[in-house]
Amino acid sequence: MEEGSWRREPSTWLAIGVALLLWASAFAGIKAGLESYGPGQVALLRFAIASFLFGVWAFMTRMRLPAPADIPRIALAGFLGVTVYHVALNYGEVTVTAGAASLIISTSPIFTALLSTAFIGEKLSGWGWAGIFVSFAGVALISLGEGGDLSLEPRALLVLSAAMATSVYFIVSKRPLRRYSAVEFTSYAVWAGTLPMLVFAPGLFGQLAEAEPAATLSVIYLGIFPGAVAYALWSYALSRMPASVLATFLYFQPVNAILIAWVWLGEIPAMLALAGGAISLAGVVAVNTKGTRTH
Repeated sequence: MEEGSWRREPSTWLAIGVALLLWASAFAGIKAGLESYGPGQVALLRFAIASFLFGVWAFMTRMRLPAPADIPRIALAGFLGVTVYHVALNYGEVTVTAGAASLIISTSPIFTALLSTAFIGEKLSGWGWAGIFVSFAGVALISLGEGGDLSLEPRALLVLSAAMATSVYFIVSKRPLRRYSAVEFTSYAVWAGTLPMLVFAPGLFGQLAEAEPAATLSVIYLGIFPGAVAYALWSYALSRMPASVLATFLYFQPVNAILIAWVWLGEIPAMLALAGGAISLAGVVAVNTKGTRTH
């Protein structure tokens, strides 16, 4: 692909935008699901549904199987990006405050930039690094402005492990995405990531029988949209642009959450949160306009 050509591709920007909106909506779905299901069971049911959908797609399109040499890397990507990320985050958010969790997860673009520089040769300019840390500062202001308690407790390490896992997932995914389409790779990764979560299956069957319908519908939504659709769209974007740049778009998530709550729930954001959102967006713009080195 021509250097920087993704900047001129509307399909890449559309994929990023839709994926981020779907992931932003996932927080409410997870909260609703936890009313009737355990953290591990929410993750398993969500990705069992996503796995089923990808299986139907694979059958209908006669999707090719991955080459044996690629299976270890794809399995690692699925384990990190699906199993570790979602199980660790779900269990961590049982006790970690929302403000602290959002701040910890926002370290993911920093880890991604460091790893992409070290392992896949992506280079950020000084503007790029400055933009990442400016965006992180903006997230901190959003958390404070929304009244978030930033105090940490032991399960915060689970949230940190989720942030690190998703960063490694971005790096590990780059090579397979040169050989497989976004849907093919995402299917393989989701199947691989769902298998280890079967340890939660015994508890899931009992919870399914007693769960409130609204909780089950919420998890079904999570499996279809923030699960299958958003992951496939993000894989498409990851195949088109540098991982270190794409990861910075995750800083839109706290901003999306503010806007959704404002429009949908009528929750007027604090001025400090709005300032933090503006700072986060400025950081993302800096990374995407001046953040990459061409040599």
